[in-house]
Amino acid sequence: MKILAVHGVNLNTLGTREPHIYGSATLAEVDAALAAQAGELGVELTSFQTNHEGAFVDFLQAEAPSADGIITNPGAWTHYSIALRDALAGTGKPFIEVHFSNIHAREPFRHRSVLAAIARGSVIGLGWRGYLAALETLVALLREERVNHPN
Repeated sequence: MKILAVHGVNLNTLGTREPHIYGSATLAEVDAALAAQAGELGVELTSFQTNHEGAFVDFLQAEAPSADGIITNPGAWTHYSIALRDALAGTGKPFIEVHFSNIHAREPFRHRSVLAAIARGSVIGLGWRGYLAALETLVALLREERVNHPN
């Protein structure tokens, strides 16, 4: 089983960007924790981060056909990028949306996610641990689907 972890705009600044909101863990530390958990779960994990919306779309179009599911934190694109919504929908793969902070407890423009309606689920407000919850849940859901709907 292969899972993609796709990080969006500004997530490369984790650890230094507003640590009172996003914590002190760096993206490298988040990816290392995800990789360790993926190993424990016996799944392949590919991580990618970009500050360029088109690169995010290009990555999904190139990598999603060989993946089983996606975990994504698009950052600010969550709130307005129809291009990312269409790219995620176009993969045909289940995905879980992750946010470090509770977007509903922040500025009003952050309350809306254009991805939520097509996501399998959302994990918000758990900091970097939200990624681990998303990975564990996505893998469990995919395994259940394989058992209940074998090809």
